[in-house]
Amino acid sequence: MSEVLLEHATRAIEVGSKSFAAAARLFSPGTRRSVLMLYAWCRHCDDVVDGQELGFHAAAQAPHDARRELAELVEQTRRAYAGEPMRAPAFAAFQEVALRHAMPQRFAFDHLAGFAMDVGETRYESIEDTLRYCYHVAGVVGLMMASIMGVKDAAVLDRACDLGLAFQLTNIARDIVEDAANGRCYLPAAWLREAGIPPAEVALPRHREALARVAARLVDYAEPYYDSANAGIRDLPLRSAWAIATARNVYRQIGIEVKRRGARAWDERCGTSKAEKLWLLGKGGVAALTSRLGSAPPRPPGLWQRPGAAHAAVPDAALAVDA
Repeated sequence: MSEVLLEHATRAIEVGSKSFAAAARLFSPGTRRSVLMLYAWCRHCDDVVDGQELGFHAAAQAPHDARRELAELVEQTRRAYAGEPMRAPAFAAFQEVALRHAMPQRFAFDHLAGFAMDVGETRYESIEDTLRYCYHVAGVVGLMMASIMGVKDAAVLDRACDLGLAFQLTNIARDIVEDAANGRCYLPAAWLREAGIPPAEVALPRHREALARVAARLVDYAEPYYDSANAGIRDLPLRSAWAIATARNVYRQIGIEVKRRGARAWDERCGTSKAEKLWLLGKGGVAALTSRLGSAPPRPPGLWQRPGAAHAAVPDAALAVDA
């Protein structure tokens, strides 16, 4: 069963995220296993809510009820933490990781709250609203990843959350047109108004130049979060620091490419070539080694702050999609 779970998790990351799959190979075997298991659960939850398979649209077998599916994910997550037998491979994998690393329940339920925001069709008026979404779908994944690496210190967890925020801001910039085709927009409505783009017309070609400026603004907004995350790798085990620094470099490069392409950023999906990944891998290794020298600079002022540890472990209110 153990090897079956690992095979399932490996396939999930290789199909679902080629960018992170490359960096994940750098972890020590034990850490890599847990990281893959966590990714498989995150990917599974995302796919279930969206009615997809490994990030791609699947042939519909029955009417898709996202609210019911989300409620089932919440219940299965509760059962996983309770130590009950898990049939679904993704939940068996998650249970292994969550219990082995004593992962706080609030992290998992905060992540599920992000899917509730999609199901409830949350609107994002300000960049703070967008960052709140980024926290739930990616920042808290950084917290869970850090838990796997043994991080307990709140300041280091802040850096891990910052990396997740930066990743998601990059993803939003890259996927604006694709998201719009699925009826979703995570860009701040205030930014769109300033750019003269009606929210219902985000994907229209006539707005590409203005949209490119909004995307560039979002890419620039991610920079201090990437800087904060870079300063945090010194507190990770060396191989983990190498993997995280590489993932940081790869995702940041995607944002740079979005900005470079301008109005043509959505003609085809932005990514990095194998040669670029190798270069960024080497750069990540240097960053991991040099991070051991000296002390980390303070976290940049003014960054969005993740919810404190005092909030509810099982935030039912956050998961109420009708709210």
